[in-house]
Amino acid sequence: MYIKQISIFIENKEGRLAEVTNALAKANIDIRALSIADTSDFGILRIIVDDYKKAEEVLKKENFTVGKTNVIAVQVEDKSGGLNKILQSIKDDDINVEYMYATFIKDKTSAIMIFRFDNLKEAKEKLIKNKFKILSAV
Repeated sequence: MYIKQISIFIENKEGRLAEVTNALAKANIDIRALSIADTSDFGILRIIVDDYKKAEEVLKKENFTVGKTNVIAVQVEDKSGGLNKILQSIKDDDINVEYMYATFIKDKTSAIMIFRFDNLKEAKEKLIKNKFKILSAV
């Protein structure tokens, strides 16, 4: 129940992000969630798309450096304390959150948190044990 995330390494200069989104749009690839982290010289765009194999192929063809990572998507109530419940459920198990970001479900009653944990297997088992809904697609 992991989701494939694509990480694209891009120069931190005008228009590079648009080049990525243009390549994906031309290939009819839908971005479902994204996060970007940057430094003064480069950025890492992390995306979840509806067809990661095709996205990887398209982006490599456009000469982007692309990596794949497994992440966990957890459905959480869109209300105060929702994220805290998830984090509290793993805090005593030596599971580290490497990074996370969010996206929303159209019904507006839930959010989706995308997590990269240092131990995905343990995190997934713990979240399932604590009755959190792990998603297979975003």
